[in-house]
Amino acid sequence: MESGAKATKKTGAAGRRGGGGPKKKSVSRSVKAGLQFPVGRIGRYLKLGRYAKRIGSGAPVYLAAVLEYLAAEVLELAGNAAKDNKKNRITPRHVLLAVRNDQELGKLLAGVTIAHGGVLPNINPVLLPKKTAAAAAKEAKPAKETTKSPRKAPAKKAADS
Repeated sequence: MESGAKATKKTGAAGRRGGGGPKKKSVSRSVKAGLQFPVGRIGRYLKLGRYAKRIGSGAPVYLAAVLEYLAAEVLELAGNAAKDNKKNRITPRHVLLAVRNDQELGKLLAGVTIAHGGVLPNINPVLLPKKTAAAAAKEAKPAKETTKSPRKAPAKKAADS
């Protein structure tokens, strides 16, 4: 026997891959699903939370997609509220205004209190000062002054001429 020859039997995964070449770069489930939210972490929390004995492989992907959509929706509306108030930074007040002014999000978050959000601006019409007769006449007068464009003569009269 030769003393320099060694057995080069590959064991484990390296033998199955067909060579000990460079390892393939792993692709996360978030990237595969095209999401920003972490699918693996959500799956781990679903398992640790003991919500069910078994968790399907599609459940964390679906939940991550739903959570990402809700977060994007709230952030978009809050960004619009911040822009309306001429601010560059979203504050809890902007989040509250966005959620409460949107019908579906308001329904979803009906029982939620947002810290430092305040309340929606709302004054009951009964509490507003009553209009005086002069102010009422002033408001009614411009409405009467609006004139319509002159009507065209009816076709019947034009035919008689």
